[in-house]
Amino acid sequence: MSLFGNLPGQLQQGPRLRTAPLAERMRPRTLDEFVGQEHLVGPGKPLRVQIERDDATSMIFWGPPGSGKTTLAKIVAETTQASFLEFSAVLSGIKEIKQVMAEAEKAAGMGSRTIVFVDEIHRFNKAQQDAFLPYVERGTIRLIGATTENPSFEVIAALLSRCRVYTLRALSDEQIVLLLKRAMEDRERGLGSLEIAADQGALETIAGYSSGDARSAYNALEIAAKLERGGRITLEVAAEALQQRVLNYDKQGEEHFNLISALHKSIRNSDADAALYWLGRMLKGGEDPMYLARRLVRMAIEDIGLAAPEALTLSLAARDAMHFLGSPEGDLALAEAAVYLALAPKSNAVYTAFGDVSAAIETTRAEPVPLHLRNAPTSLMKQLDYGKGYQYAHDVEDRVADMECLPESLHGRTFYHPTEEGREKRLAERMEEVRRIRARKRGKAKD
Repeated sequence: MSLFGNLPGQLQQGPRLRTAPLAERMRPRTLDEFVGQEHLVGPGKPLRVQIERDDATSMIFWGPPGSGKTTLAKIVAETTQASFLEFSAVLSGIKEIKQVMAEAEKAAGMGSRTIVFVDEIHRFNKAQQDAFLPYVERGTIRLIGATTENPSFEVIAALLSRCRVYTLRALSDEQIVLLLKRAMEDRERGLGSLEIAADQGALETIAGYSSGDARSAYNALEIAAKLERGGRITLEVAAEALQQRVLNYDKQGEEHFNLISALHKSIRNSDADAALYWLGRMLKGGEDPMYLARRLVRMAIEDIGLAAPEALTLSLAARDAMHFLGSPEGDLALAEAAVYLALAPKSNAVYTAFGDVSAAIETTRAEPVPLHLRNAPTSLMKQLDYGKGYQYAHDVEDRVADMECLPESLHGRTFYHPTEEGREKRLAERMEEVRRIRARKRGKAKD
C-alpha cells in the first residue's frame, strides 16, 4: 500500500472519475461547493475556522449516511495540502495500520503531512484503534474518523480525548434538491451533457425518499436518468427509480435504540399517532417484528400495569399473531397493540413497588419466614410451632385475617401504592377496605 497513491489535487481527476458513480463525481471539492452543515462550516463556525487555520488536531465526524463526512475529510486534505490516505475499517487490520503508520512516519521525517481518514471507525476493535494512538500523539498523522455511531460508546477513550468530535446532521430536502439540480446542470461531472430535464416534483420526491442521504439521492437520480422518457425525468420515472424509501436504520446501532426509545415514550405519553409512526419506521427499517412484540409486552407490564391488566393479554395475543402470521400480515397486530397501549390508562405502581421490594431485600436482613406462615407436613414441624397461629382467610369474617405476613423488621411496610387510573382505582379502594377491616379486628382484639 503506497502512502502517496492519493495526493491532493488528484482526488477528483483522471479516467476513474469519469466512470465513477454520480455521487462520487459530484463530490464537492471546496467548502464553497459544500452544501449543508452550516453549523460547522458556515462563516466563523468551528470546523471552518479549524480548516482555514490549518489546525492539525485530529477529528471525528459523527453523522448519518450521506451527510458529507468523507467529503469534508477530503476537503480538509485539499485545503491544507496534506497527503490523504483512506482506510476502511471493514477491510483493514492491525498489520495494514502499522505498515501505513510506519510509511507515514518516514514521510513526516521528510516534511510531508498525512491525513489518515478512517471510514466507519466504530468497526475497528480496541486493539486496532490503539494502533493509531502513538502516531496521533506524536503528530505523525492527523486522524479523521467517520462514524454513524455515537463515538462516546464506539471510540476508545484515549483516542477520543485526542480528537475533536463534530456532529453532522442529515441534509434537508431543500438541500438535496439543490444538489440534484447541480448534478443535472453540470456538464463536466454531472448529467448536463445528457441534456435531460426533470420535473420539480420528481426531484422533490427523490429528495424526500433519500431521508437526508445525498449519496442515496444521487444514486436514484442516476438510475432515473437511464429510465428517462422523452428527455425528461417525470414523477413516475422518479418513483420507478426509487422503488423503496431509504431508511437510516441499523438494527444494532444507536438509531435502533433511538427509535425504540421514541416508541416507548410515545406510548407512555398516550400518543397513539406517534406510537404508530415509530412502530412503522422500525418495521420498514427491517427490525425483527418479534423484538417489537417483546417490547410491547414489556410496555404493557411496565407502563400500563394493573390500570388496564387486559393490555398484557392483548400484547401477548399480538405477539402470538405475529409469530403465526409473520410480516406483513402480522404487522397490523402489533399496530393494534401499540394503539391500545398508548390509549390505555397508565400506571407504573407495580413497577415502582417491585423496585422498592428489591431495594428492601438488598438493604435488610434476610429474616426467616414467620412460623405462622410455614406449612407443617410432619409432626416434628408441628412440635416446632410451624403453622401455629395461622388464620385461614376463607374461614374468617370478611375473608381478611388480622395476621402479619411480612418479616418482623418490615411490619406495616407498604410497597404498592395504586393510582387512581383505570382498574387500579378499584384496587386502591380494595386496599383501603382491607386496611379498615384489619384495623377494626385489631381494635376488637385489644378490647
